[in-house]
Amino acid sequence: MVALNPPVCDFGQPAIDFALPGVDGRHYTLAGCRGENGLLVMFICNHCPYVKAIIDRLIRDCRELAGHGIGSVAIMSNDIAAYPADAPEEMRRWADELAFPFPYLYDASQQVARAYGAVCTPDFFGYNADLRLQYRGRLDASGHAPAAADARRELFEAMRDIASCGQGPSVQRASIGCSIKWRE
Repeated sequence: MVALNPPVCDFGQPAIDFALPGVDGRHYTLAGCRGENGLLVMFICNHCPYVKAIIDRLIRDCRELAGHGIGSVAIMSNDIAAYPADAPEEMRRWADELAFPFPYLYDASQQVARAYGAVCTPDFFGYNADLRLQYRGRLDASGHAPAAADARRELFEAMRDIASCGQGPSVQRASIGCSIKWRE
């Protein structure tokens, strides 16, 4: 397993529209996922140890961000033939088990991940109310294992600030995770 870091935030880049199926049987679009103060688009998957290390904190933060008018959506774009643990049935099971407070969508064509420039799981894209990119950093100091309980909540703080003033922090630390599993 190779750990990758996404590039730094390209401030102001517009969010890419999408229409994808969720594990709950509904279809979701960019417009339907956004909150009045912004949107957090997350590329995650079931099998990645980096995602597993943060999933409880991510769920907590997305629940709290909803109270600040930030919508959240998770997208899984891995090749499920090579990684069956990421198949839609497993996505549904995991989302139900953990009571995800956000839609969990399947990008079967991998076109959405490519359009966003996603490189790893987790990869976070934080948008303001105008759906302009303001955050492309990490959740917190977690890696393969969760960070200390008192670790700074970098993504939460950034998105909370974006909700109130529309701008993300000028200094951001890149996320780290497993590569997106592209089909050959």
